[in-house]
Amino acid sequence: MAVLRTSFGWAAVVAVVLGAGSSATAQQPSSDVQVGFEQHPQLSSQDELAQADVALARMDQAASTVRRELAAARAARDVVKTLCLNDKLSQIDVGIRSARDRQSSLQAAVQRHDTELANHEFSILVVLRQRAEQLNAEANQCIGEEVAFIGQTQVTATVDTNLPTGETATFPPTEPVIVAGPPLPVSATF
Repeated sequence: MAVLRTSFGWAAVVAVVLGAGSSATAQQPSSDVQVGFEQHPQLSSQDELAQADVALARMDQAASTVRRELAAARAARDVVKTLCLNDKLSQIDVGIRSARDRQSSLQAAVQRHDTELANHEFSILVVLRQRAEQLNAEANQCIGEEVAFIGQTQVTATVDTNLPTGETATFPPTEPVIVAGPPLPVSATF
């Protein structure tokens, strides 16, 4: 019964979409509408393998760039920048490990002539490469403590020459303070 409801639900969704599609065809198409999906050209399996190698090389390059920046931040003892760069580098490294696994899966799919799986693995590799590039750009935005000040800090002190040289402050004389309070009880036990 649940399968029937699910099938009926999907049928209703398809009917709504088809109904919306038929009403949309009656309208004039707009030439300035952009679709959020980009159609990539279909690559051959060998081209996908070659592009996977290029993607991994670019990801490794992004990681080494962030790694150098991290070493410089550590040498400068910039804690804020070090934490930021370390986080970005960790995420890039996770992406690289995942991309290497996907590259292995892509190679296996190409050997089995499984085009659909190969395309799937390649698509994931492309997304992982894009994420590594985004993380590299974010790493370039990591701000450290030294960036808060522009230029060298310079302190200038000016001493007023018209100030008196001796001690001129006078204080009131100190008098003993007597505090009056209630009488204390005296005990008469001997």
